[in-house]
Amino acid sequence: QVQLVESGGGLVQAGGSLRLSCAASGRTFSRYVLGWFRQAPGKGRGFVAAISWGGGTTSYADSVKGRFTISRDNAKNTVYLQMNSLKPEDTAVYYCAAVQRMVVTTTEALYDYWGQGTQVTVSS
Repeated sequence: QVQLVESGGGLVQAGGSLRLSCAASGRTFSRYVLGWFRQAPGKGRGFVAAISWGGGTTSYADSVKGRFTISRDNAKNTVYLQMNSLKPEDTAVYYCAAVQRMVVTTTEALYDYWGQGTQVTVSS
């Protein structure tokens, strides 16, 4: 069982930055692919970024490439999402997710564990 708790959301002006954190429980944190998803008001939840066990492989949605960076610290059981050059369209609830597998995946249905979400609001 893995429990995930996100933090770091908030209100920021367009062009600003935020760093989200997701703290995980469980002794085998390093065996999990970790991902970030987001759900904007009135829309479905969508993929943002994912990272492999050792952090050597990452994947990003086209809408965030070059602006967002996912990273992980297995010693701290934490995954991060650094968000730069934020836009109003990045406004959403951001969720951390985990799945025990070797290959990074962007498919929401494959993730087994989810956090409660953290709100990110970008003002214009």
